[in-house]
Amino acid sequence: MTTGVGDIRRDPWLKASIDAFADTVRGLGPVLDVGCGPGTVTAYLAERGLDVSGVDLSPRMIENARRLHPECRFAVASATELDLGEASLGGVLGWWSLFNLPRDVLPQVLALFARALKPGGHFITGTHVGDEDAVRTEAYGDVPVRWTTHKWRPEQLVNLIEQAGLNPVAELRLPPTEYSGPGLVVMAKRPG
Repeated sequence: MTTGVGDIRRDPWLKASIDAFADTVRGLGPVLDVGCGPGTVTAYLAERGLDVSGVDLSPRMIENARRLHPECRFAVASATELDLGEASLGGVLGWWSLFNLPRDVLPQVLALFARALKPGGHFITGTHVGDEDAVRTEAYGDVPVRWTTHKWRPEQLVNLIEQAGLNPVAELRLPPTEYSGPGLVVMAKRPG
């Protein structure tokens, strides 16, 4: 699935993307999974030997992550209010979690991530591709919600990542699936 809620082990392309990220950031320092949801990817990276922690805006998601993956560190935090030291992280993930940020906020968050990465550190993100945003009124399990999924054209997102001071190193475009529309994975590196 490309929704971020499934286990990446079920999708070879997403798993390969996370594996490449893990191999690239190994030994560079701590890794932060921003918008970790139930902690599936955080736990996968921990299994691969990374010093990884996860944050999510939803206290219930963090509660679930802690229950499902008690061996990992999780905290409630907003991507827009993270207190990250400069050059303090070897890697940052925004894995299918940044598309809910308003368009005018995403560049600030990307700049925060770029500043927090050590030289040579990597950022990876996955998102939905499209020209029109989608307003969601129902979440998993028929829970009523109201949020907007901001879809991006690949070149728009890559441009924002570059403007934040990161150099894109890989891009994976994913076709629509039975679960989701087209998707995009981008990995980028802080120069230095």
